[in-house]
Amino acid sequence: MPIFRHAAGEQTHDLEHRERTPVHRHSQGHLIYPARGVLSASASGQTWIIPANRTAWIPARFDHYHRAHGRTDMRIVFVTASLAVQLPDRPAVLSTTPLAREALLSLTCPHPVARSREARDRLRHVVVDELGPAPEEPLHLPEPQDPRLLELARIMEKDPASTATLAELGRAIGVGERTLSRLFREEMSTGFTRWRTQLRVHRALVMLTEGAGVLETAHACGWSNPSTFISSFTALVGQTPGRYRRNLPSA
Repeated sequence: MPIFRHAAGEQTHDLEHRERTPVHRHSQGHLIYPARGVLSASASGQTWIIPANRTAWIPARFDHYHRAHGRTDMRIVFVTASLAVQLPDRPAVLSTTPLAREALLSLTCPHPVARSREARDRLRHVVVDELGPAPEEPLHLPEPQDPRLLELARIMEKDPASTATLAELGRAIGVGERTLSRLFREEMSTGFTRWRTQLRVHRALVMLTEGAGVLETAHACGWSNPSTFISSFTALVGQTPGRYRRNLPSA
C-alpha cells in the first residue's frame, strides 16, 4: 500500500483490490475520498460504502478501517476541531459536490502545487463548507461478526447473482434456516433478502465505477429484470445506475 504523506498531514493511498487497512484511530477527524475505485469504511460495528461521488467522514478517536473494492486511490484530509463542528458527530457518508471534489484532489495531489499554509486552510474550509450541508447517504452494508454469518457472506460475495434461498445456503454451511434468520435479525438488524440486495448494489457500484454497462451489471449482480435493478439501486444510492455512471468523475 504505497502512501504519500503531505506536509500538512493529508495522505494519498494506492490500495489494491480487497486490500484492507489495520484498525486504527486518529486524534483528528478526517475525510476519506476515493479519487478512483470504491471504498468501504467500517467503524462502530457498521460499514459504509463510499463510491466516487461520495466522501466519508470519520470523527476523531473512532476506531475504524478501510477496504478497497477494485484498485482504489484513497485520499485523506484531516480536519481541525473548529471545522469538525460543521460535520456530523458520528461516522457518515456525504454527497460530494464537484467543488468539494476539486478541493480534496488539490489538497491531496501526489505532486502538489506549492501553496501557503493559509491557502491550504482555505481549501479545507471550502471542502467542509460544501460537505457540511450535504445530505447523509444511506450507503450502509451491515457487516457480520458471527462465524456462521461470515461463512454465508463469503459465499454470497463470491457469487452475488446466486438465487440460493436462505434454507439452501444454510444446508451448505450446516446451519438451520431459523437460526440464520434469527442471527440476521439480531446481529444485522435486517433480513437476509434486504442484506443480499445491499450486497448486490455494493457490487454494482464497483462494476459501474470500473466501466461496466448497466445491463451487464444488472445480470452479473443477480437481477434478470433491469427495471428491478434500477429501482433497487436508486433506492439505496439516490440516483439511477445510468446517471451514477454518467456522473462518475474522471480519474
